[in-house]
Amino acid sequence: MVQSEHRALRIGVVGCGNISAIYMHNAKMFQRLEMVACADLRAEAADARAAEFGLRAMDVDDIFDAEDIDLILNLSVPNAHHEVSMRAIRAGKHVFTEKPLCASTTEARELLDTAAAAGLAVGSAPDTFLGAAGRRARALIDGGQVGQIVTGTAFMLGRGMEHWHPSPAFYYQPGAGPVLDMGPYYLTMLVHLLGPVRAVTAATSFGSKQRTITAEGPLQGTSFDVGTPTTALSLLEFASGTIVTFGASWDVHRHSNMPIELHGTSGSLRLPDPDNFGDIVAFSPAGGAWEEHLSEGTPFGTTNYPFDKPDRANYRALGLAEMAEALDHGRTPRAGGELAFHVLEVLESILLSGERQARVEIASAPHQPAALDVEAATGLLR
Repeated sequence: MVQSEHRALRIGVVGCGNISAIYMHNAKMFQRLEMVACADLRAEAADARAAEFGLRAMDVDDIFDAEDIDLILNLSVPNAHHEVSMRAIRAGKHVFTEKPLCASTTEARELLDTAAAAGLAVGSAPDTFLGAAGRRARALIDGGQVGQIVTGTAFMLGRGMEHWHPSPAFYYQPGAGPVLDMGPYYLTMLVHLLGPVRAVTAATSFGSKQRTITAEGPLQGTSFDVGTPTTALSLLEFASGTIVTFGASWDVHRHSNMPIELHGTSGSLRLPDPDNFGDIVAFSPAGGAWEEHLSEGTPFGTTNYPFDKPDRANYRALGLAEMAEALDHGRTPRAGGELAFHVLEVLESILLSGERQARVEIASAPHQPAALDVEAATGLLR
């Protein structure tokens, strides 16, 4: 199904948790997006979001069949991504889902094959690589300033979720953990900049088999069992020949590692947290001083979030808007299903490599997403 020229993509949201607000808020800034309805297993959550953003609250079982909805925005919990996305595809709707694409590559492959057979599109977060920082780093690499990327590092390190989330146990079960929960931001950015990964070698561990909730709430002081590794260190071999060390851990109190550093034959790059759309990209030409490229004032790089006291750039729904534009023109979305599948396969293989203590080759090899220049980025806005 290809959308007619410039017609808004009519969206139904499934899952009205915390992250739904930023999608609903940001959709208003894009010319091809129209939020229509929302649903949640908790009817009160759907009612609240509907009232807040002027949407129609619906029952989960009804939203898939609504005739005025073209796409289901799947914001359910990770273990429900496959079920919700498959229901949308079988109902004839396009899908854009929060990360990861599914809880496993087996589920993800079924989803993508079913969508392709039906002529429907699948997109997936993260879309942060389309933000100002990702675009600036890509321009420096594509422009030859960094030379051939030889090596690099990427680190997602912290103390986990139980210190701020009132019910964090699901983050520590299979299908989540630091690798599958936060890894998509880092791997998607790296594939955007370097192309696909061909193999991984990793070691994994459990910092503790139990966690105690310290966040405020009714569960404060209680403990839960951990079902997936909380630390993983891996070596990523890219098809281009680049070798990158990627580490993900919720067992770290404090560190001084940069989120992403890439080192080429002509210079080095530093990238900010890829969970952010903006911030500073720094370039060192051939060992020279770091030259800082700020994202403020550029498309999808200006500080805008949290709403009451902004301190970062958060333009979630950018990938959804780019997908709507892609459907208009009959091309593959940049934050598309095959990219998300590849990232999921790499992350799943990191855990598998740690379990087997062996190198794992990656079967998928999607095309590197096309660069999104400033003109194209600006063209998505109202």
